[in-house]
Amino acid sequence: MASVVDAHIHLSENAQDELIPYAEANRLDYDMGELLRLMQENEIERGLLLSPPLKGGVPLPNEKVLELSRRSNGVLSPIFTVEPAAEDVERAVALAQTNKEVRGFKIRLGYLRVFADDQVYDPLYAYAESQSLPVMFHTGDTATSTGSLEHSHPLTLDRLANGRPGLRVVICHFGNPWIQDVAELIYKHPNVYADISGLAVGGSKYTEGYVDFLAEQLTHAIYYAGGAGKVIFGTDYPVSTPALALGLVRKLRVDDADRGAILAGNARRLFRL
Repeated sequence: MASVVDAHIHLSENAQDELIPYAEANRLDYDMGELLRLMQENEIERGLLLSPPLKGGVPLPNEKVLELSRRSNGVLSPIFTVEPAAEDVERAVALAQTNKEVRGFKIRLGYLRVFADDQVYDPLYAYAESQSLPVMFHTGDTATSTGSLEHSHPLTLDRLANGRPGLRVVICHFGNPWIQDVAELIYKHPNVYADISGLAVGGSKYTEGYVDFLAEQLTHAIYYAGGAGKVIFGTDYPVSTPALALGLVRKLRVDDADRGAILAGNARRLFRL
């Protein structure tokens, strides 16, 4: 297998991390040592580190994401999570301006009742466009029953992409379960991409059949979009493991060139890794 880029990783080493139950279900230690070891074992050369949610409904501070990324000795690059408040937007942009290793931003649609085209994000989008930095959006199912599917539906990103054709948009989790809707978005908009993180999740007696179902859905989405040039690999560690996520990619009915683009080439180009 060629080298891999994991474009969607979480880590905090914080006891308040809301993803700890996923780590426990996957029998993961969920720490830096394990993460780097799993990456090496699975030939994952680079990764993008995103804030996990903490108890209380807040993300891990971006300063901590920077610290963790620097501890990885160049393996991990930070993505800043931005909340829908003017002061949070201003603070994230200022931090990015003074830390050029930042590779993009993340907005938690569905966990917060805000749409992607809310004016509060305008300064963030302007900066992201000026620096060619992608903005990643949580879409699809939420990990909590209190999440808002109205706000996490991927089709809400059509308005943003229409209004800001220069903004590089990444639809996280391929909008699952609205995979075909995301196929239309990446087909329609030149600057809209999608990652396949957090889709293959273990712990069910139907896991193998579900992964087969996902592979079929994603294969059809790639065919609809005319290729895999805007599909990006991610694990969503610790929600999924590298083994499960890579197994999903192996099941896609695409040629070797597209498989290589999904695993590394697309992310290297988009995030300038």
